[in-house]
Amino acid sequence: MSATTGTLYIVSAPSGAGKTSLVKALVDAQPQVRVSVSHTTRAMRPGEVDGVNYHFVSREDFLERLERDEFLEHAEVFGNLYGTSQRWLEQTLAEGFDLILEIDWQGAQQVRRLMPQAKSIFILPPTQEALRQRLNNRGQDSDEIIEKRMREAVSEMSHYVEYDYLVINDDFAHALVDLQSIFRANQLKQQSQQQRHARLLSELLA
Repeated sequence: MSATTGTLYIVSAPSGAGKTSLVKALVDAQPQVRVSVSHTTRAMRPGEVDGVNYHFVSREDFLERLERDEFLEHAEVFGNLYGTSQRWLEQTLAEGFDLILEIDWQGAQQVRRLMPQAKSIFILPPTQEALRQRLNNRGQDSDEIIEKRMREAVSEMSHYVEYDYLVINDDFAHALVDLQSIFRANQLKQQSQQQRHARLLSELLA
């Protein structure tokens, strides 16, 4: 089996659309897919682990890394900074893993400019009401913050047209199959298959 370079996937969604749960289920089912662990200055939430969910750093540390051009992309969301390590990303792709960047539309625009071969997926909720209900069910935020997140969500959703694929998370199981199908279809593309099965193809035509 010949070594194959992984594919970079940008996955974006408004807060509460179910992106994190869908991506986790996808990665659990497909060992060749990994998720990029971003650096962030936001506070750690209950249940999160440093180095697994995010690399939690101070604002000062983040800005120093930014000055050293360590980030492929970075953005400020709700007053917190987020960034993706370029060196780790390139190394993971070179090892043949597909890699998911869970980033917002601002970060997605930056990545597309630098890595135009990246595939992009936008996940939408079935309705605004469903989105509001999911945000309420988290029980983590005040009404004021939820209203702010709803306004941000509508703004974020207006950028769905910039993405290659659109997944509607009405039914979780169905949305997961849609997401898995995107990854599988790209793995079966001509160039990837030629790299992956070079010896077989050579033997078939001998």
